[in-house]
Amino acid sequence: MNIRTRKLIGTIGLLCLVVVWSLLGMAIAQTPLLASSRLAQVIFYVVAGLGWVLPAMPLVAWMSRPDMPKA
Repeated sequence: MNIRTRKLIGTIGLLCLVVVWSLLGMAIAQTPLLASSRLAQVIFYVVAGLGWVLPAMPLVAWMSRPDMPKA
């Protein structure tokens, strides 16, 4: 697979990841546990805000891999 195709697939994958991550974050943020504790809210929003980077890193690494030379 060439780099152009990998970047297209990876971009679509990253967009899906961000949409799903944000929807899950919004759903979890409405729980009574988070609503009652300011400290829990801070911890949750820091983890939710930075947490999407971990699953995105392997995808970005795969996208930027150089093309294999044809034999």
